[in-house]
Amino acid sequence: MRRSSALERCRVSSSRAWQTIKRSIAMDVFRRQRIRISFDIDDTLACQAHHSDVEHSRLPAFVHRWLGEPLRRGTRDLTRQLRRQGCSIWVYTSSGRTPSYIRRWLLLHGIHVDGVVNSVRHNHALAAHGLCNSPSKFPPAFDIDLHVDDSEGVQIEGHDHGFRVVVVRPDDENWAQSVLKAATEVQAQLVRLQPHRHKATAQQRSEAFSS
Repeated sequence: MRRSSALERCRVSSSRAWQTIKRSIAMDVFRRQRIRISFDIDDTLACQAHHSDVEHSRLPAFVHRWLGEPLRRGTRDLTRQLRRQGCSIWVYTSSGRTPSYIRRWLLLHGIHVDGVVNSVRHNHALAAHGLCNSPSKFPPAFDIDLHVDDSEGVQIEGHDHGFRVVVVRPDDENWAQSVLKAATEVQAQLVRLQPHRHKATAQQRSEAFSS
């Protein structure tokens, strides 16, 4: 009787442990499907007036001249659409603009960003990863799935270092559609990869649990 009771407790404990493992795997999958998208600033979000129109604002022009710079038209709607798709919005710039300045500048237009990478944070990340041939940007260091930039050189670096880049020209009126299309493609790629990752992870954890 005691042995039977002990076996039953063991089965119940094993079942609970396995349910916990499955919930953990499901949460991992959910988190990875919420992709991170980062945007360059110069000639991507902040363009010269002769290259693209700028976002309208309810604030006086002098406020923007004092606290920020012109924001490319379509940025506000684009970030809203990306958030509706479950994307996390970041800024990744090679400039020395401070995170507080960048956040304040975008908040003037009603845009909240989840993360900011400037030249200082970028250099720290490269040092931490021991990269000798340093790319000008390295999104994988920040779990960024897609980077938006005006530079084809950054796209080449993406091919060399294994990260995704969509290039948008400063004078491209359809730039937002290009970003949305690229984001959808990245999400689809991650969804296709998740079942394989899920199966492999589940098998590894099952073997570890039963050993």
